[in-house]
Amino acid sequence: MKEYRLENLTCANCAMKFENNIKNLPDVMNANVNFGASKVSVIGTATIEEIEKAGAFDGIKVVPVKQRPQEKIPFFKRKENVLTAISFIFLAIGIIASYLYEEMHPVAVGLFVISIIIGGFNLFKGGLINLSRFYFDMKTLMTIAIIGAAIIGEWREGAVVVFLFAVSEVLEAYSMNKARQSISQLMDIAPPIATIRRGNQLVEVDTEFIQINDTLIVKPGQKIAMDGIVLKGTSAVNQASITGEAVPAMKTIGDEVFAGTLNEEGSLEVQVTKRVEDTTIAKIIHLVEEAQAEKAPSQKFVDKFAKYYTPAIIAIAFLVAIVPPLFGADWKTWIYQGLAVLVVGCPCALVVSTPVAIVTAIGNAAKQGVLIKGGIHLEEIGRLQAIAFDKTGTLTKGYPEVTLVESESTNDFIQKVMSIETYSQHPLARAIVKYGSREHIHTVEIEGFQSVTGKGAEGIIDGKKWSVGSVSWITSLSVVSNELIEKIELLQSEGNTVMLAAEEGVYKGFITVADSIRSTSGKVLQDLKNAGIKHTVMLTGDDARTAHAIAAKLGMTDVEAGLMPEQKLLAIKVLKEKYGAVAMVGDGVNDAPALAASTVGIAMGGAGTDAALETADVALMADDLEKLPYTIRLSRKALHIIKENIMFALGLKIIALLLIIPGWLTLWIAIFADMGATLLVVLNSLRLLKMHK
Repeated sequence: MKEYRLENLTCANCAMKFENNIKNLPDVMNANVNFGASKVSVIGTATIEEIEKAGAFDGIKVVPVKQRPQEKIPFFKRKENVLTAISFIFLAIGIIASYLYEEMHPVAVGLFVISIIIGGFNLFKGGLINLSRFYFDMKTLMTIAIIGAAIIGEWREGAVVVFLFAVSEVLEAYSMNKARQSISQLMDIAPPIATIRRGNQLVEVDTEFIQINDTLIVKPGQKIAMDGIVLKGTSAVNQASITGEAVPAMKTIGDEVFAGTLNEEGSLEVQVTKRVEDTTIAKIIHLVEEAQAEKAPSQKFVDKFAKYYTPAIIAIAFLVAIVPPLFGADWKTWIYQGLAVLVVGCPCALVVSTPVAIVTAIGNAAKQGVLIKGGIHLEEIGRLQAIAFDKTGTLTKGYPEVTLVESESTNDFIQKVMSIETYSQHPLARAIVKYGSREHIHTVEIEGFQSVTGKGAEGIIDGKKWSVGSVSWITSLSVVSNELIEKIELLQSEGNTVMLAAEEGVYKGFITVADSIRSTSGKVLQDLKNAGIKHTVMLTGDDARTAHAIAAKLGMTDVEAGLMPEQKLLAIKVLKEKYGAVAMVGDGVNDAPALAASTVGIAMGGAGTDAALETADVALMADDLEKLPYTIRLSRKALHIIKENIMFALGLKIIALLLIIPGWLTLWIAIFADMGATLLVVLNSLRLLKMHK
């Protein structure tokens, strides 16, 4: 399969026609045009020239997918825009001449004819070819209407319609390019050239020639060209292009960095870990483009509706032109009305009503660090009533931290405990060592270190034996007050693990360690409730007491603890029966069954995590829930806009068609109704570009 990028593809109907033309080529087995991403996939041996010829009816240009986009021609210099402006000049002079002389004066008619030819040459060329093949799209209907207007002597009306159609094409092209800008900006993120070390020399090479394990040199202020691991240096890296987070992340030796991110402060040497086509940004672009190609339920409905709508309009136009004159009405008047019906009935606005909203929403979400893998998922998110969360690493940080230290001499106490725990490999011990280091406390020498399985550890410090470990072990070695035991039990009920320490059998203090709640979790859950989520539930394999304590702090609706993966799956099924649409938020690996069973599976920390990118319906690229309320709001707004678009597209047409009854429908009102509906739909969809966290 070969993929190509397309230029000048601005019309949804043109995309369908282009796809059919490619499929009819002798050397093509199958083809798929992605209107949203402006790409085509071709299975076969057809050349670029042959594919381009299939799109010649609309001036579609075909370029290899790896070729960098060419510099864009300024809006006012585009050929079609210049021709539209010239057409308007002749139209304006023609209108003046028609008032100075009369509408059918040869000078006025001549000016209108020139205006029609200049503004509508491509329209007629495409329309006549379509007519010869009995293919009815906007160009065919417009060509019939304008030829009909000329036959009945409505030259001024014909010229006005051609000009307005040209304007609508220009504005639609501008609007679609604006809608697609999210993808084009993503494509421009990673630099095409990078500096690498080859032996003792620094050389600049195209990124497509960089190999895995090459050493990338990144200076301050430069963008990182490839995914890799930091070999040397420390710097703040702005990862907003990948994760949507504006706060730079500190990177040092051993940390992962992504192509397209900005190195802000220090120099870095990076070992390349992925080829250019496999980088995280390349995967994001690919997945976003695939998502925009996938048809949402509302789009499938619109496509099916449009299939029957166009023939129905042609039939109505024919009846309007023929039936009244058979009963004695004026032929010229009703043929004119029939032509107007043809123009107003074109399904352009209807066909574009859904895809333009989906293209805009998915592209905007990608810029904000949220990867939505299809229009169907975008719509489903908007219908969510309940969200289930994994606890560890989702609502909590996913690693233990010291939460409380209680002793007569805190720093001295931490120093002794930290010195013993330095020799232990237990995760709780590492949390204490990390805490001491952060507080700038240094270890002292330990003699006779010993790990006591299931209890803790002990060692000699300054000739005195220190023991650190579980509450039951230390209370068996020393005397502890009932008041302290009650306090410890309260801390344990809140989800803390408590470790006590004793010196020569005398109690000295305690440290509590817990998997801390993320600082943003509480606000996120409140924002979700504000966004209309009725039910939030924690599904965790952790201890029930800890789970209930965390859920209470966060104000969650429900908790189910001590669950195995298959029990999480069952819990999701129960929630779906009760609430209909349910999302599951997890890490994309451990929660795979529950993510798959939910209406929408949402994975945390998609950046650099292939499993999250592949398994989930939605990936939050930053390891943070903060983008979840934004995603819900974006989806609900997209659903609302799609409904509005369909109403605009059909509503304006119905109003215009009702004008037939008193005989008020004119060609220019018809084209205004069609152009107005299309522009309303596109501009309404572009409101989604303004959505942000």
